[in-house]
Amino acid sequence: MRFWIWSPLFACLMQIGAGSAGAADIEAGKVTFKKCALCHTNEKGKNKVGPSLFGIVGRKSANLDNYNYSDAMKKFDQVWTPQTLDKYLADPRTVVPGTKMIFPGIKDETERENLIAYLETLK
Repeated sequence: MRFWIWSPLFACLMQIGAGSAGAADIEAGKVTFKKCALCHTNEKGKNKVGPSLFGIVGRKSANLDNYNYSDAMKKFDQVWTPQTLDKYLADPRTVVPGTKMIFPGIKDETERENLIAYLETLK
């Protein structure tokens, strides 16, 4: 009988714990960013071969004045939300055919989630 009294509380605690278990790891995302840093910076206004990723989350695609985007990226015309970034980072050339970005993508969902969490800190 005691089990049934405590089981709703136990179930509630398990749900709370499960919710935080799937949280993205910003530090792991920072490590993954090293893959991006070959072509991109995390500094405002500083581009490399690719545009700066500072402030990317919430920014409209092909929006930096000081970067020459491909026609394909200009036509993409999206806002970089976590969901949009997730799809794009999984396979950039499929999502934006004709993009200049030659990176093959990040296939691991957790790695993308961590990277996006890190990108969200660049404000």
